[in-house]
Amino acid sequence: MNKVSKFNKLSYLCVILIMAVGSFGVVKAQSDATNNLNNLSSSPRRFLDFADLVEKASPAVVNIRTTEKVMVYQMPSNISPQDQAEFFRRFFGIPLPAQPQPAPQQRPPQQQAPQAQEQNRGTGSGFILDSSGYILTNAHVVEGATNIYVTLTDKREFKAKLIGSDPRTDVALVKIESKDLPKLPIGDSSKVRVGEWVLAIGSPFGLDNTVTAGIISAKGRETNDSITPFIQTDVAINPGNSGGPLINTRGEVIGINSQIYSKSGGYMGISFAIPIDEAIRISEQLKSSGRIVRGRIGITITELTKELAETIGFTLKSKGLLVRGIEAGAPAAMSGIEVGDVLVKINDREIERSIDLTRTISDIKPGNRVKIQVWRKGSIREINVMVVEVDVPRRP
Repeated sequence: MNKVSKFNKLSYLCVILIMAVGSFGVVKAQSDATNNLNNLSSSPRRFLDFADLVEKASPAVVNIRTTEKVMVYQMPSNISPQDQAEFFRRFFGIPLPAQPQPAPQQRPPQQQAPQAQEQNRGTGSGFILDSSGYILTNAHVVEGATNIYVTLTDKREFKAKLIGSDPRTDVALVKIESKDLPKLPIGDSSKVRVGEWVLAIGSPFGLDNTVTAGIISAKGRETNDSITPFIQTDVAINPGNSGGPLINTRGEVIGINSQIYSKSGGYMGISFAIPIDEAIRISEQLKSSGRIVRGRIGITITELTKELAETIGFTLKSKGLLVRGIEAGAPAAMSGIEVGDVLVKINDREIERSIDLTRTISDIKPGNRVKIQVWRKGSIREINVMVVEVDVPRRP
């Protein structure tokens, strides 16, 4: 009986010891979890206060208002009732009751010359690139504008000069006459990471200096026929935000807000920004010459699908681009490229998508040659092609 009692006591002590160790483990785990949460709360990447950032960046963000002149036909103020009836009958098919005929000497002229009137065309956003007054925005914001007006956060308004615009990348550069203006620092869009916090400042629906925030959703997105590899975000962007800056947590511009995906015309959770590296490259050309010079070689291409590759006997691991057509007299035709060739490399760089070729050729200065590796009927050959200037927007 004593042995049994000692055994029971020993078992009881073991159970207590196990429970104590388990409790220590739970406490340790809870302590670790608390430490992790504390670390997260102190991390600037997870929990951010944008107030200071916005306070510094906002003065360099501007509202852009554009107007256009339209010809307006006005009826003379002293036109006779008979002429009014004739006007409505001719243009609207509305007969009016007959009116007494005035004396011949009282008949006014029947038509006035059209007059040019300035009408509002639209609004957008932009940001100051340097303190001398150069401002970046979207090409579609200023397209077709007769006059461009820039309003700063201190309510000063300037009439801006269009230095140049590039519809292919949707970048425009305008200039106002001022000095010592606040400017935004430029970041490196090639180093942005998916998931990092960003914010946008602009004038959606004309509401100046509206701030929205979100994260980078993806990089290198292609839309329609654009040659720009967009930054995709979930930052709320609406009409009027176009041309405004996309800013990282260091207060640097990494993009220009340009497009949204929408079925309703408003924000639906997906927006696109032009990488600032591309925008700066374009703005420098616009500043120096007022236009963008791009190269072309005069071919029509299509991406090589598995079915097409099997049809022509293409067995290389690389994807390549199939030549569908060649313009007569174009550099590609003069250099010996043929319909049915597969373009494998350009300047020793593999070509996977048609946009890769478009961007590469577009960035080569006209007058220079480009080395293209071509697969033709089972053999590889290299062809040097002279790049010429694009005369109208089209693919190379």
